[in-house]
Amino acid sequence: MAQNRNSARAQPATPMPQSGDDFDGGLHNGFDDGDVPFDLPAAPGRAGAAVASGSGTGFEAATAAASGPSLPIARKPTISERARGLSAHVPSYLEGLNPEQKAAVVALDGPVLVLAGAGTGKTRVLTTRIAHIMAERRATGHQILAVTFTNKAAREMKERIGALTGGAAEGMAWLGTFHAIGVKILRRHAELVGLKSGFTILDTDDQLRLMKQVIEAAGIDKDRWPARQLASLIDSWKNRALTPDKVPANEGYAFAGGKGQALYAAYQGRLKDLNACDFGDLLVENIRLFREHPDVLADYQRRFRYILVDEYQDTNVAQYLWLRLLAQRRQGDGGMGDSEGVANICCVGDDDQSIYGWRGAEVDNILRFDKDFPGATVIRLERNYRSTGHILATASALIAHNTGRLGKTLFTDDAPGEKVSVAGVWDDEEEARGITDAIETERREGTSLNEIAILVRASFQMRALEDRLVTTGLPYRVIGGPKFYERQEIKDAIAYLDVTMNPANDLKFERILNVPKRGLGDGALKKMHDLQRDRSVPLYAAARELAQSEDLPGKARRGLSDLMASFERWRGHVATMSHTELAELILDESGYTAMWQADKSPQAQSRLENLKELVRFMHDFENLSGFLEHVSLVMDVEAADDGERVSLMTLHAAKGLEFDVVFLPGFEEGLFPHQRSLDESGNEGLEEERRLAYVGITRAKKRARISFAQNRRNRGLYQAALPSRFVDELPEDHVEVQEAKSPFGGAYRNFAMANPFGRSRFDDGEERSASGGFQSRHETPGWKRAMTKTATDQAFSTTNRDARAKSARDAAARRQPVTIEGQLVASTEARSIYKTGERVFHDKFGYGAIVAVEGNKLTIDFEKSGRKHVVDSFVERH
Repeated sequence: MAQNRNSARAQPATPMPQSGDDFDGGLHNGFDDGDVPFDLPAAPGRAGAAVASGSGTGFEAATAAASGPSLPIARKPTISERARGLSAHVPSYLEGLNPEQKAAVVALDGPVLVLAGAGTGKTRVLTTRIAHIMAERRATGHQILAVTFTNKAAREMKERIGALTGGAAEGMAWLGTFHAIGVKILRRHAELVGLKSGFTILDTDDQLRLMKQVIEAAGIDKDRWPARQLASLIDSWKNRALTPDKVPANEGYAFAGGKGQALYAAYQGRLKDLNACDFGDLLVENIRLFREHPDVLADYQRRFRYILVDEYQDTNVAQYLWLRLLAQRRQGDGGMGDSEGVANICCVGDDDQSIYGWRGAEVDNILRFDKDFPGATVIRLERNYRSTGHILATASALIAHNTGRLGKTLFTDDAPGEKVSVAGVWDDEEEARGITDAIETERREGTSLNEIAILVRASFQMRALEDRLVTTGLPYRVIGGPKFYERQEIKDAIAYLDVTMNPANDLKFERILNVPKRGLGDGALKKMHDLQRDRSVPLYAAARELAQSEDLPGKARRGLSDLMASFERWRGHVATMSHTELAELILDESGYTAMWQADKSPQAQSRLENLKELVRFMHDFENLSGFLEHVSLVMDVEAADDGERVSLMTLHAAKGLEFDVVFLPGFEEGLFPHQRSLDESGNEGLEEERRLAYVGITRAKKRARISFAQNRRNRGLYQAALPSRFVDELPEDHVEVQEAKSPFGGAYRNFAMANPFGRSRFDDGEERSASGGFQSRHETPGWKRAMTKTATDQAFSTTNRDARAKSARDAAARRQPVTIEGQLVASTEARSIYKTGERVFHDKFGYGAIVAVEGNKLTIDFEKSGRKHVVDSFVERH
């Protein structure tokens, strides 16, 4: 750690990436000089740039760098301040700040960039800086613009400022999120952008409904070109502040064969007709207002003496442009706190934690801050107050492989702590077992479950972990999203499977009746309910009867008839087809998989991955009934929020949180870094994935455990997985490798392998030492819960073993081809049970139709494999 710290202190300000050197103070983020949405005033200039970092910069040096006549150690207190007992020296709110934090607080003149590493106290710096501005009487509360990304952050900032200033935060009318401040400005000047002050802000559902109307009015097939895809496209344009006339021609072809730009214009026109705007407009219309009405812009430039921005690395182009316009100070406007035209803007962020590029964030905004505001003071906060030395050194070494960064090295004055653990396991199931065993150990040693987190790269990883947590009885919560079995796509898929097995389940049947769309709206559902009450039958039976009547219009009747026929067909395959194949067949033939494949929203790919994980997990069960019973038990787990719980979440949802112990499973190529990020964004995507790994590691305060699986099962088959490149980028000196005793890397006895998470109390004959807790494995609560679960499963298995064996033998007999001495018999003399035109199924070639019959030889046109000649004993009717 000493070596890292010394190198950080000797480090000069890292030069900006060369790719931006030709910018010269204009716009960036993909705009060339010819296609900038609009012109901005030239960036203000000031000779020289002051840089303060963790490199030994003290308070005196910071105050010298922060020009201005009024500093806390120089200004004589006023009479009223003396009467209130205020110190004539350093104010009390500056006590406890380290030198770099003080430098960031007192540098009040000109642009300031605070590079705040993870756990370095950036929120404290922001709030103390605001308190210092008001204490120094540089500005009042309503003359300070403070922008955050979430309402929660805004509330926390307001509370902290109030505690420092004794309630002065109540006068800060311009403290809030980008959108909250944007709508406040827009309501004051709505008429200037074609709106009325009482305009409506549309939510997502209203946006989609309006876009569907626009698509239909243009005569475009809304099924082929869904409104959700257009919404995603328009949102990306608004994130870049592109109005319809500024959309590049080539991007307009991304929707409906070149009609995207025209549909965007039509959508904006409809919004104006409705006196409405969406969330993207709250900033885009602000930018247009400032551009077309410079007097309005000048008024706000004079109003905001100081501008402060939190999480600057997460800003998109529109947010950057909005801030840049407000920060352009005019020479001689006479504003208090002006310094020869240099804006008093302070941006706090961490380029190493920019992980939201997929939703429009531009890390380049923070990388080129000193070019946008020449002469800016850059202050690095590198002293970490959260994590141990080994964790910080590991994270710093990993992120150092990124080239697009300003550069800083985190360090701590505390003890190095435990090294970061790295383990390779056989598969994801073993990974889940190792994690829960380690959590039980942490729990026995006194760690609160609330201080333990499992962070995954993709949501589908949660399934194996959730099942293991439920099996061992460890309470948990999913943060930032629903639990695996509570996700929309999983509940829909299970509903299809449940109705196939149990047609009387009205709730499940109603859930998927019109998913995907079949023309069965509220009117059709009402008729089914009426018929159900009249006949006193399940909803499924009422639907089947209604499908054969003339009470429904043509499209709805056809949709319902096809659905009922499909359920009957699927039900007929339960005894003859494996439950995993049947599940895939149901999801494909119902159109449910195709529905998500056609969905172009960012969540669609994740939903498809979750569906694949669901089918993959079904291989662990012998039949569909057993799987559905397991799901029912999982869903029946008490969902009360009281008590301690392990936190389970994605890495993106973990930003801003911290835990004593953090598990990071799934460090494998293709998963982390995610293949989609590499395919879509190349090296930029790789660097963002590495920043995501950095964020994950720095969530840990005491212990971080990284693991990767050598195999992941996909639809019942093992697929080899390579360790993530990030694993070998970790520093040897700060990592403890849990070496496997066999090249297979698993913990199975057959392979004589070791548990990479340490010795398990479940291993035969193992006993804990007197200081290690339990003397016998049978004393542990987890062991007792696991044994009870195993006994129940074995009893269920024994009861049904004979029936399952007989079913398997019968199925094999039906499918067994006729052979003599190992040779297949094909005879033109034999008489086949099949006829021309029948639809059949083959294990290898799939579904097809018989086009010719010659003895027991069939000529079949298979849907996916073309025409084949097979013996009839290899196929079965479908």
